Amino acid sequence: MKETFVKELVKVDLNNPILVVGFPGLGLVGKIAIRYLARQLKAERLAYLYSPHFPYFVHVNKKGSVRLLRGTFYFWKNKNAKNDLVFFTGDSQAQTIEGQYEISGCILDFAKEHDVKLIVTIGGYRTEAKDKPKVIAAATNSELLDRALEAKAMISAIESPIVGTAGLILGLSRFKKVNAVCLLGETRGYLPDPRAAKSVLEVLRTMLNLDIDLTSLEEEVAKAEKIVTRLQKIEEKRTLQAEEMRKEEDKKVSYIS
Repeated sequence: MKETFVKELVKVDLNNPILVVGFPGLGLVGKIAIRYLARQLKAERLAYLYSPHFPYFVHVNKKGSVRLLRGTFYFWKNKNAKNDLVFFTGDSQAQTIEGQYEISGCILDFAKEHDVKLIVTIGGYRTEAKDKPKVIAAATNSELLDRALEAKAMISAIESPIVGTAGLILGLSRFKKVNAVCLLGETRGYLPDPRAAKSVLEVLRTMLNLDIDLTSLEEEVAKAEKIVTRLQKIEEKRTLQAEEMRKEEDKKVSYIS
């Protein structure tokens, strides 16, 4: 395999589709959001994306079967609105700068082939969310950005780059004449963060007028918060032990003096 390619699994006639992309990244916000959407809407697999820029190992299942790392496109026929949806997520982001550009370009080419006029990318925004995670928005045009702001997203208070596929697709979409918006959920970034994913999905639900229940995410949120609480207690214990060791060392120094 020398270059990124897409293998279509089915041929489907999509009605004014919107593509929603969420790669694993900070807090796995994008991947959690896409997997939840695909599961809740019972979306079907549309295609696989393979690339030599993914990490060089294979997935092994419980039966011992292996497969290459890949990205997956899903589709959902929306009977209640004029836009069908296509979702994309993957096992990993590209490991090189060239790979990031190549995969982003391949996703955009696939979108154009299926007459996608709007792309939404989802990711994480590294910060310590004090209460409910906020959603930071950026877009290729002011009208699209206004839609995100009306859905309770906000603009970042500081100029900061959007790293990875979530940002590159926005930048490259101009060359393909496709509108794009990025939604970033506030997250600590070092653990899977369903709270941030839920905040993003609330904004997305309003923007796309989706009838989707997000209560099932609460269980994942509760589990994640328990893990964070447990880690905080461990860190506090380590800090106390380190302080006690420092005091003991100070005593030894004083005695020798």
